[in-house]
Amino acid sequence: MSDNNKPTVIVRRVRKVKAGGHHGGSWKVAYADFVTAMMAFFLVLWLMAATSKPERAAISEYFRNPSPLSGTSSTPAPGMAGPGGASTSMIKLGGATDVSRGNSNDPFQNRQESVPTPVEERERERQRLEALKQELQEAISKSQALEPFKDQLLLDITPEGLRIQIVDQQNRPMFDLGSARLMPYTRTILLELSHFINQVPNRISITGHTDTTAYSTQLGYGNWELSADRANAARRVLLEGGMDEAKVARVVGLSSSVLFDKANPQNPINRRISIVVMTKEAEAAALNETDTLPVPAPGVAADGTPPVAD
Repeated sequence: MSDNNKPTVIVRRVRKVKAGGHHGGSWKVAYADFVTAMMAFFLVLWLMAATSKPERAAISEYFRNPSPLSGTSSTPAPGMAGPGGASTSMIKLGGATDVSRGNSNDPFQNRQESVPTPVEERERERQRLEALKQELQEAISKSQALEPFKDQLLLDITPEGLRIQIVDQQNRPMFDLGSARLMPYTRTILLELSHFINQVPNRISITGHTDTTAYSTQLGYGNWELSADRANAARRVLLEGGMDEAKVARVVGLSSSVLFDKANPQNPINRRISIVVMTKEAEAAALNETDTLPVPAPGVAADGTPPVAD
């Protein structure tokens, strides 16, 4: 047979494509998972920054014990997903927007509502006063009336509350020398402060201070009387500015017994008026001082002597 008569052989080769070569949209799913995880991460960071320590403790306790009922009973807990499921009770953060769900007479629900301890209550009040201090500092910086005197306004937090001190400067005293007569700019400061003080629910105490210089030669009138008169003069201007009279819990004159600059007793900064936005604890102590005085029995005079017979 000649070469021309040989049969033609056709070889067909099939190209095999490896599985998974075309990934499709699987990367989109992975990217969506990543974005969701990052969003949850930043949400946790925001919650940690926006909540106080007691509030974070309340959230933590909620997730540690999500079921509204505790115990070993085989009865399913009345959560939304059975035992260990999500509770229908709200997380108590202590804010004004906390509204209880369901029947308020439910003993289990009432058991979950925790009463803040005195330490937690003091911490919350300290945080409120810190916020109040920051708000007042911003108000002073934005006020055209107060901005020139910001160096004479000292703000700090004390155990009694937020203290606002109006201090003398060498060339800008608050009062006439040796007098309780206010300078015009001191009146301006107090009139501006009266609006701010009237917006907060706390009561205030007003204290007058002097340095060690004896301003008066009048017999029986010294720095004690002068400091008390200056505190009362400040009170009258605050009332003139619109502050409610009931907000004043105490007006005191301390003379030079509590110096601001102990190293220099005659420093003008020692001549000052202190206005304290009081904590509830300090307010209660101030208002109860008169309640502790003994009440005379019927028929007995205030000094304890029996009445004289007619």
